[in-house]
Amino acid sequence: MAMAGRAGEERGSLAVELSVLAPALIAFMFLVVFAGRVAQAESDVRSAAHEAARAASLRGSATAAEAAARTTAGQNLSTSGVACGSSTVAVDASDLRPGGQVAVTVRCRTSYADLAMFGVPGSRDFEVTAVEVVDSYRGGS
Repeated sequence: MAMAGRAGEERGSLAVELSVLAPALIAFMFLVVFAGRVAQAESDVRSAAHEAARAASLRGSATAAEAAARTTAGQNLSTSGVACGSSTVAVDASDLRPGGQVAVTVRCRTSYADLAMFGVPGSRDFEVTAVEVVDSYRGGS
């Protein structure tokens, strides 16, 4: 008879356990989604920097290299959907010659609310520098 009493005492305990665990599981899922979105944004900024450095390395002058890097970085960031509140593109084309290199630094400040889509306060600065070697066999200067 003691067994029947215990079974009756446990009735409804699964519902209580689920009601306690469900908010924690949902919060954990939101945290995973948020971390994934932050990692994706960083990857998108890295990709924009590398593409901008490549575009700059294909130009024949420092002025053209800077313009190409800025345009390419802006297009990559907008295509990927990274909402930069403020962004800068710095180009070091001082060694722009066959066999030289070009460095491009992309900085992007984005709001966590834009990344997470559920009102997380704060912002994050992403900064990536990419270096591209200028083709040794290209024509021109």
